[in-house]
Amino acid sequence: MKDPQHRMQPANHLTLEPIGYVRSGLADKVEAARQPRASGGTPGRIELLPGRNYEHALCDLGEWQYIWVVYWFDRNEGWRPKVLPPRSRSGRKGVFATRSPHRPNPLGLSAVRLERIDGLTLHVSDVDMLDGTPVLDIKPYVAYTDAIADAGDGWLANGGAPRDPIPQFEVLWSAAALEQAAWIETRTSLPLRERATATLALGPEPHPYRRIRREAGGGFTLCVKDWRLKFAVEGKQVQVASVESGARKALLNGKGEADAELALHREYYARWP
Repeated sequence: MKDPQHRMQPANHLTLEPIGYVRSGLADKVEAARQPRASGGTPGRIELLPGRNYEHALCDLGEWQYIWVVYWFDRNEGWRPKVLPPRSRSGRKGVFATRSPHRPNPLGLSAVRLERIDGLTLHVSDVDMLDGTPVLDIKPYVAYTDAIADAGDGWLANGGAPRDPIPQFEVLWSAAALEQAAWIETRTSLPLRERATATLALGPEPHPYRRIRREAGGGFTLCVKDWRLKFAVEGKQVQVASVESGARKALLNGKGEADAELALHREYYARWP
């Protein structure tokens, strides 16, 4: 007979199964906000799996305004004991002191706003999760116990690191940029204006996580998927001047299977050379 202490030892392996999946317009990591509250209200859905009595598990959840979503960073391979967070100004940090997705067990935790529930579908906003992310659990966000006012800022208070980003810039679009973005949106599923506005509202600071670069001749470029937004900054205003195709013109002259993928960019170049 095994002694009680042996029976209480944790198993070497734990079995987890998704209860559903995230549906959002975020296809890759560079498009997602680093935190839910920095997403600019990005909408999404959590679609729970049928046939598992989750309809009953959702009872009363609609009375809460915010929910915790526990999920799996399924697109990460391996982990890193030290990482360089985007807001660090004093070098690498231990991964357990960060929100990095590169963890021994790639668990994610996001507080999102619950808009409504339709059957097994939860409509949410402030989404920072990629499309297809496996969801492991859902819990209500309880303000009196989950929000700790004097929790402090940890290493964010040191070395001049900025606090959690919140929208601080007004984003203005030129008539030409609006026309170009609308043209792209009617031909793709990309919410270009919404995504670019949410990113630029946090400021123009170049950083590889946000795909913003400063141009040698002045001004900035924001990359959103295969599109390049040219913008300038004046005070607390970001002025989007134009949208350009990110496809190289040399590739557009090729023939074969790639033609179908580049047809949209050929048409765009023809309209806006």
